[in-house]
Amino acid sequence: MKLLNKSSLLKYVFLILLSLISFLLILLIINFNQYKIYTRNYNNKLNTIMSLLVDKYPDITKEELINIINNDSVNEISVLKEYGIDLENDNLLMENLEVYISFTKIIIIVVFVLIIVLMIIILLREYFRLKKVNEITKILEQINRKNYKLDLDDSNEDELAILKSEIYKTTLMLKEQAENSIQDKVNLKNSLSDISHQLKTPLTSINIMLDNILDNRDMEEEIRIGFINDIKREIININFLVASILKLSRLDANVVKFNVEKIKLKDIVNSAIKNVSSLCDLKGVSIEVIGNENIKILGDFNWQVEAITNILKNCVEYSKDNSSIEVRYISDKICSELIIKDCGKGISKQDLKHIFERFYKGTNSSNDSVGIGLALSKSIIEQGNGSISVQSELNKGTIFTIRYYE
Repeated sequence: MKLLNKSSLLKYVFLILLSLISFLLILLIINFNQYKIYTRNYNNKLNTIMSLLVDKYPDITKEELINIINNDSVNEISVLKEYGIDLENDNLLMENLEVYISFTKIIIIVVFVLIIVLMIIILLREYFRLKKVNEITKILEQINRKNYKLDLDDSNEDELAILKSEIYKTTLMLKEQAENSIQDKVNLKNSLSDISHQLKTPLTSINIMLDNILDNRDMEEEIRIGFINDIKREIININFLVASILKLSRLDANVVKFNVEKIKLKDIVNSAIKNVSSLCDLKGVSIEVIGNENIKILGDFNWQVEAITNILKNCVEYSKDNSSIEVRYISDKICSELIIKDCGKGISKQDLKHIFERFYKGTNSSNDSVGIGLALSKSIIEQGNGSISVQSELNKGTIFTIRYYE
C-alpha cells in the first residue's frame, strides 16, 4: 500500500516538474530569441556607421575598421556625453528598448501562465480527492444502511483508490458475514429441530420401557433385564449424541485449540482400530493396514483419532459379517493420503451427496444411527488442513479418502 502511495505522489511531483521544465525551456527560447534580435539590431547599426565611415574615408582599410569595432580601450573623453547621452542609463537603439519591453511582457505572461497551470494542477488534484472522499462517504453511508450491492472496483493506484479498495474488501467481508449470520440462524434452527428429534425418540423409548417396568411389578426377570439393557443402550446413544454435538459446537465456534505436532499416520490408525475393536469382534470384521509406517502429518493426535474412529466405525457397521476393511496410507510432495475401503452395503447416489450432513440418515442406516459421526469427522479433518471425499457403489462397498496437505 505504501508503494502505491509513493507511486501516486511521484506522479504528482513528476507532473509539477514537467510543467516547470517546460516553462523553463520556454524562457530559454525567449531569451535566445531576444539575444538574436539584440545582435541583429546592433549589427545593423554598426553596418550603417561603417558604411558612413567608408563613404567619408574611402582609404580606410578593412583591418582598420575591424580594429575600431573590436577596440576595447576606454576613451576618457566620452563623445556621447557631449551630446547629453548617459552610457549607463540611456539606450541609443530604440529598437532594443522596444524589444526589451516586449520580451519583458512575454516573460511576465509566461510566469503568470506557469502560476495558473500549477494552481490548476493543485486544484484539480484536490477536486478529484474531494470527489473521491465524497464517493467514499456515500459508500459508507450505504454500507451503514446494510446495502452491500455496491460497485467499488477502482483501477487507480492513489491512496484514496487504495482506501476504496479496502472498503470494497470490507464490504465483501460484511456481506459474507451477514449472509453467514442469516445462514447460521437457519442452520441453528434446523440443528435444534434435528437435535430435538434425535433426543425425542430415545427418550420416548426410555419413558415407555420405564413405565412398563413400574406398572408391571410381576414382570418376568428376563424381560425386565431386557428392558434395562435397552434403556442402557438408549442412554449410551444419547450420551454419544450430546458429546458429538458439543464437539461440533466447539469446532463451529472456533474455540478448539489444536495441539499441532508431527505425528505418524500409523499411530492414528492403530488408536482408531483399538476404539472399534469390540465392534469388529462382534461382526467378525478384520482390518488390514498397508503403507509406509514412517509417514507423518501435522495435526492434533486426539482429534484425528476421533475423526478416523468415526469413519472406521461407520465402515464396520455397514460391512458384511466376517468381511475385511483395508486401510492404506501413501504420501507425496503435496499431501499424505489415508484410504479406507470396506466391503459393505455401499451408499446410493442419492445418499452419497448428503453423507457428511449432520443428522442425515441414509436409506440403509441402522436404527441406532444418529447421523453425526461423519459430519464430525469432516469438520475435524478440514480444520486440520485436510480434506475428505467418498466413493461408493451399492453392494460393492465404500472408499473414504482423507488427504492431509503439507
